[in-house]
Amino acid sequence: MVTKLYRIIRYGFQNFWRNRMLSAATLSVVLLALLVSESLILFNVTSKTAITTLQEKIDVIVYFNTEASEDDILGVKRSLEGLQEVKVVEYVSRERALQEFQTRHEEDTLISRSLTALGTNPLSASLKIKAYDPNEYGSISESLKQDTFTSLISKVSYEENKVVIDRLAKFVDYGRIGGAILTIVLAAIAVLVVLNTIYIAIYSNREELGIMRLVGASNAFVRGPYIFEGILYGLIGAVFSLIIMAPVAIGLSSKLSVFIPGMDLAAYFNSHIFNLLGWQIIFGVGIGVISSYIATRRYLRI
Repeated sequence: MVTKLYRIIRYGFQNFWRNRMLSAATLSVVLLALLVSESLILFNVTSKTAITTLQEKIDVIVYFNTEASEDDILGVKRSLEGLQEVKVVEYVSRERALQEFQTRHEEDTLISRSLTALGTNPLSASLKIKAYDPNEYGSISESLKQDTFTSLISKVSYEENKVVIDRLAKFVDYGRIGGAILTIVLAAIAVLVVLNTIYIAIYSNREELGIMRLVGASNAFVRGPYIFEGILYGLIGAVFSLIIMAPVAIGLSSKLSVFIPGMDLAAYFNSHIFNLLGWQIIFGVGIGVISSYIATRRYLRI
């Protein structure tokens, strides 16, 4: 048994090396499919973190009419604080809103002159609402549509924020679908290329195979080297894809952290390196074994 396995592995290596130029081209296609699949995994992780970070930063701001009294606004605040979904409600008075606005635009002389020319405070008071769960902002926004509140409120920022999150989520969904389709297409191409490579190896060894079958070699022994050759493509492709993606992930990590606080792609890659390698091996070896099996079944008639 051990001797047969050794011969199968040796013949598999011989087939791989004998057609090394073709093997290199085949390996490139398998590698490309693996790189796309690994990129899709990292894209999913990055996009999920981006959406979560955006949701955590977003709050609902309720802007009141300038005629609304402070007592009325504080009454709305108390009502909101009574909701179990609400974590905290911060009251921003008209005076504080004006002060913060002036601080933000202190270097803009045009805005300063405009405010001076107005002679009155044009800004309205507001309530900043933070929920325990970002998904609850919709129900909080609905609660503000009560008749007792609508006459006081001029605008609620929820809809604007929701549009941003929905657009990002839709973009991510399109990216995932596109990546999945590309992975499937490349995997199919890889299967065809590996199948063709195995067929060429079978054709090159047709005389040896004929002799092996004449002397009573089993189907498993005849098929074995080609199955192992397919496994080689998957194993080598998986290792090389990880080697290529490692510096890419590390290089992108610092750039992504600027746009997505809390996103450390390098740390994720390092902590999940064995999971990624395992997935790549399963995917790559799967491509190789399926291709080899089809080739030997079709062309060796076994």
